[in-house]
Amino acid sequence: MWAVLATVAFVGVVFTTVFPTRTFLAQRASLAAATEQLEVLEEQSRLLEERARLLEDDAEIERLAREEYHLVRPGEEAFAVLPAPGPPPPPPRVGTPPPEADDANVVERAWEWLGDRF
Repeated sequence: MWAVLATVAFVGVVFTTVFPTRTFLAQRASLAAATEQLEVLEEQSRLLEERARLLEDDAEIERLAREEYHLVRPGEEAFAVLPAPGPPPPPPRVGTPPPEADDANVVERAWEWLGDRF
C-alpha cells in the first residue's frame, strides 16, 4: 500500500514540476527567437525608412534612374562603353587530338549518350 502511495506521490511531483518546467523552457526559447526576429525586423524597417527618406529627394531619384535604369534626360544621348576584346585564342597545336577526344568533353558526350537512350 505504501508503495502505491509513494508511486502516486512521485507521479504527482513529476506532473507538478517537470511538465511546467519543460513548458517554461520552451516558452523562454520561443521568446528568445521572437526577440531576435523582432530585432532583425526593426533593423530592416529602419533601413527601409532611411531609403524612403532618401527617395523623397529629386537628386536621389535621378541618380537611381541614371545608374540602375540607364535613363537619360530628353535631348541627352546614352552611350554604352564596351570593354576591349580579349586576346584571340591560340591556334590549335599540330598533333593535338580533336575536341571530341578531349577529356573536358567526356561529360558532354555522356549527356548526349544518355539523351539518346532515354
